[in-house]
Amino acid sequence: MMKHSLNLPVLALAVAGALAPLSATANPIERACLQSGRSAASSTLCACIGAAADLTLTGRQMRDGSRFFRDPQRAQDVRQSDRRSDEDLWRAWNSFGQTAEAMCT
Repeated sequence: MMKHSLNLPVLALAVAGALAPLSATANPIERACLQSGRSAASSTLCACIGAAADLTLTGRQMRDGSRFFRDPQRAQDVRQSDRRSDEDLWRAWNSFGQTAEAMCT
């Protein structure tokens, strides 16, 4: 099975830090990571996290989840929500988090 084989070049570039910060190719998660102001948010780490998002999240899930970086309370609200769309986002976000942790640590 060739799972994610088409994303390997993107992943290799991201892990190597070859994607420029805030480049046109950065997805919403990578941009939010870079703009978060957190001391650990290096361009290499944020590119890796962005690559994990590309593998696990839809574009809409990335846009919705990128708000969590600016507003952590939003993540809590989504987690506790009974709305189906919020439940779906939270499940996807958890999967993304596990993937990012495995890829980027």
